[in-house]
Amino acid sequence: MSNVYKIKKGLDIPLLGEAEKVVRQAEPSRFYGVKPIDFNYMRPKLLAKEGDRVKAGSPLFFNKLQPDVQFPSPVSGKVTTVNRGERRKILEVVVEADSKMEYEDFGRGEPNDMSREEVTNKLLESGLWAFLRQRPYSISANPKDVPKSIFISGFDTAPLAPDNDVLVKGERENFQRGIDALSKLTDGTIHLNLNADYPPSDVFTGVKGVQHHYFKGPHPAGNVGVQINRIDPINQGDVVWYVYPQDVITIGRLFEKGIYDASKIIALTGSEVEKPLYHRVLRGASIDKLVQDNVKKGDLRYISGNVLTGKQINSEGYVGFFDDQVTVIPEGRYHEFFGWAMPGFNKYSTSRSFFSWLQPNRKFSIDTNLKGGERAFVISGEYEEVCPLDIFPEQLVKAIMIGDIELMEKLGIYEVDEEDFALCEFVCTSKTPVQSIVRKGINMMIEEMT
Repeated sequence: MSNVYKIKKGLDIPLLGEAEKVVRQAEPSRFYGVKPIDFNYMRPKLLAKEGDRVKAGSPLFFNKLQPDVQFPSPVSGKVTTVNRGERRKILEVVVEADSKMEYEDFGRGEPNDMSREEVTNKLLESGLWAFLRQRPYSISANPKDVPKSIFISGFDTAPLAPDNDVLVKGERENFQRGIDALSKLTDGTIHLNLNADYPPSDVFTGVKGVQHHYFKGPHPAGNVGVQINRIDPINQGDVVWYVYPQDVITIGRLFEKGIYDASKIIALTGSEVEKPLYHRVLRGASIDKLVQDNVKKGDLRYISGNVLTGKQINSEGYVGFFDDQVTVIPEGRYHEFFGWAMPGFNKYSTSRSFFSWLQPNRKFSIDTNLKGGERAFVISGEYEEVCPLDIFPEQLVKAIMIGDIELMEKLGIYEVDEEDFALCEFVCTSKTPVQSIVRKGINMMIEEMT
């Protein structure tokens, strides 16, 4: 076995509703949405307007900060709606799918026979460059950069996260072809990181052109930020790219077929799902067919992604661009009288505040209640217990809150992303919105450095 990294700090949240490892073909959705809000530090400019007809692979919008980076439609059809928010911010571009799929033809190619420029141009032309993101900042990768390394996390430790071995099953050739394409984009190493607690898929172990690493420990061991911190830490001036396994497969299909094949597998999870399973869908699909007659009655929270970092959607919302999971949990719109004084046998706690700690193997249905109100931010040491990064998380958050650029640099702002602080937000007794603060700090650094 290759290098094994043991992550000691972290937390596995025991939620009900893990998906059974059965993959079903989802009923085709009528509407598909591509959301600029899925991409950090993005200023979208529309290329397709309401009423326009598009093919699968046609660009819907581009990033004004990186004009070469376009974002494609997953299906052919008619652009029906451009939903906007405050100050006319574009939230999502919705396409009504045709009954028969038509694709933009980008031409086939063998990555091993192509130059870096040719691979880059094909990814930019097809819109699949959007799958590549960079650290620092967790924004779209700059095509002009040559990263010192590329990271792929082959496992996910987030609550109810899908098993990546299920997601990539039967895609060995496309995964290899995607790796071959990525290898043209860096002079460094492609790091493929796997779970040391069980034998991974041969799709991962049999791939060539990567360096394997193994991790074991609680969440966030599967986060790419933790893996970069252990294997190839980022210093000022360094650039590292990262990509998800199913996105590597989609890149491989582009070179095999010459089209944007947007099919992927997602897990429908959560305590309020009647039959949590895996479903094969197209990216950006509406979840209405997945949850229809398959969720419990009541006031529910629909999340594209996991409960820690996902975005809230409604029952007809669209799967996020990078998400392999949809979670459904109870809403928490209620007040508890003396809730803190009750035994709490049915309440999960990271401490021994409730007697539920007497049932260590129990899984819980946790709602969205805040369990208290926002309080003064104090140094408590809670963040250090769940943050395995080699930083001082509480001090970094305070530096962001006061806008001290120099101190943020010294405390490791270049290494982090919101997801690296998700558990800190979960355990925070001050109820501080840590993830949004971290993103504010990252955006502050981008503006300062450009």
